[in-house]
Amino acid sequence: MHTMVKGANIGLAALGEDIASVTVSLGWSSTTGEGDADVSVLLLDGTGKVRSDSDFYFYNHPVAEDGSVQLLGKTPTTDGSEDRISFDLDAVPPHVMRIVIAASRYDGSNFGELDDLCLSLADGSGEVLARFPVEDAGVVSAFIFGELYRRAGQWKFRAVGQGYGSGLVGLATDFGVDIEDDTEEQLAEQAPPWPPEPQPAPRPRTQPQPQAQALPRPRPAAERPPAAPPAAPPAAADPAPRAPRPRTAKKKVTLPKAMKKSLAENESWRTARLFPVTALKSDRERETRATSVLLSVMAQVPEFGRRLTAGFGAPAGRMETFTEVSLPHGESPRRPDGVVRVERAGKLWTALVETKTNGNPLKSDQVQTYVDIAARRGYECVITLSNDVALEGSPLVSVKIDGRRKHKVALWHLSWAEVAHQAQMLIRHEGVGNAAHAWLLQELLHYLQHDNSGCHGFQNMGAAWVPVRNGIDNETLCQGDARATEVTESWERLIRQVCLRLGGELGQKVLPVQRAKRGTDPRTRRAEMADRLCLEGLLHAELRMEDTPGILAITADLRTGKLRTSIELPVAERGYPLTRAKRLIRRLAAAPADLHIETMVAGPGTGPRGTLERLRPEPADILPRDGAEITGFRLSLFKGMGTGRGSAETGFIRSVDEAVDRFHAQVITHLDRRGSTVGG
Repeated sequence: MHTMVKGANIGLAALGEDIASVTVSLGWSSTTGEGDADVSVLLLDGTGKVRSDSDFYFYNHPVAEDGSVQLLGKTPTTDGSEDRISFDLDAVPPHVMRIVIAASRYDGSNFGELDDLCLSLADGSGEVLARFPVEDAGVVSAFIFGELYRRAGQWKFRAVGQGYGSGLVGLATDFGVDIEDDTEEQLAEQAPPWPPEPQPAPRPRTQPQPQAQALPRPRPAAERPPAAPPAAPPAAADPAPRAPRPRTAKKKVTLPKAMKKSLAENESWRTARLFPVTALKSDRERETRATSVLLSVMAQVPEFGRRLTAGFGAPAGRMETFTEVSLPHGESPRRPDGVVRVERAGKLWTALVETKTNGNPLKSDQVQTYVDIAARRGYECVITLSNDVALEGSPLVSVKIDGRRKHKVALWHLSWAEVAHQAQMLIRHEGVGNAAHAWLLQELLHYLQHDNSGCHGFQNMGAAWVPVRNGIDNETLCQGDARATEVTESWERLIRQVCLRLGGELGQKVLPVQRAKRGTDPRTRRAEMADRLCLEGLLHAELRMEDTPGILAITADLRTGKLRTSIELPVAERGYPLTRAKRLIRRLAAAPADLHIETMVAGPGTGPRGTLERLRPEPADILPRDGAEITGFRLSLFKGMGTGRGSAETGFIRSVDEAVDRFHAQVITHLDRRGSTVGG
């Protein structure tokens, strides 16, 4: 791997052979866990300017029609989060000479507040070829990390590291994007379009933007108004429609219409399903049916197929999927569960698929065989699909890569929870091309969520769960016990699945917060979590949710058998304490009576606490008697913890899901970003 410094450049051909498709990742972390940024990409011609609006890619315009650019969205890492962008360099138009990779922050935040800023460049197999760690970004709200550019017919990469104190406005102006007046932007947002236009189907938006930010609306130079105002049109003439331009405000998504009243005589009548599951009996039947159902929908719904494969280096092109394929391997041929092939410009990208359902584990020897077959046949990757969730530093299967082979094969993993999440995001929040595609995705979701499908995601805390819980009860669990580490890994998998499920239902980014410094070995971090579990009996996690004022914390206390979900609300710098308390109680009018409210104070010690039921008639009871400075309020709900290791009604996994759902529905929904602080 090549480590770069600011201003350095290198040819992609010198980094590796598989550079037609590359993925750029922008990573960062923050001590508070709330640091975030939005990536953007600009395609520039030989003059260093954008050619049109379509050359600007951001959260409302994440995918190029030719497949050359796709914003893949944020993914959690062991020490923060990464925003990934996929580039098909063979598909980049010939007039594009430079590709600028940037990011911006909002709400007065700047990049100097983030830690461990880094850009990494990976090839089509996922191998990281180059890294550019940013030493000091400075107090800027927009930042150019790097750029891909053509030189003598070859692609090169330059580590730029340039910030813009004027934010996205200054960055866009430098590249020929005209910024409209803020007043015009506000009026345009308030007034309906005229003349009325039919609403197009919403395109996928990988990076939605909080509405609190007033970002610029770019306009290509060719469409800028002349210096002198044009003559006024005749009074009877209709106003000329404005050319469509990128919208930086969050898109309004039209959700599917509610189902009409059923024509069935009674509830015992079952609706005919495209993918029936009632007859499934054996694990083999579940695996075969699930593979065929998923691959067929991927091929028929381009938005969905592209969403699942773009992160694996697949190009944008015509996709076909296959099952029951026989491939030669020694004396006996092997039959992978599925094959995905994508054709673009006469080139083929191929992935073998190995599927497991109903909690069955992947087998290392089986996956190793498919990796060897893929390497011999020149295929790009092997995709494993199961209910388990992969963690960095803790692979689900171990395979050996023959370094003597010139062709590299990537090994990727998908959880069934991730598949359901992507389907939910498309049909419920972002939109697909037509009604038939939406119906197909709804049928797929119904299949995945049915009890008989076996595609339910992570559902078992593992064999170590009961011994660890018993060891905490009788105080015999010692530090360094490998079973405690196993439980912390299961806890991390569960939290990532909670993020996928909740994010899909809400249509928002939900990511686990990692406060470790970037570069920390994930096994070391999990060992520290295991030691805390042994000493205190606690499992702790934090979730960052879009448009939510603060971090959602989840704590499982294995000693008391209780789950605590909480959020901390800071107070405004000014305001009377009693006014703050009354305003908080009013905002929580619809919250449950057993909600615990705790006052956080500056300095040592804790402030008063009480339930919402007791504080409603007397908000002053939450104020410190000694006049200590109030820094915020912590809102918490408590729930009994399931003891079983599975997802049954009395299981631990079910209780965590229910606790998070209740806290979001009954507490967080009353706390939007406009009320991110308790003011006076």
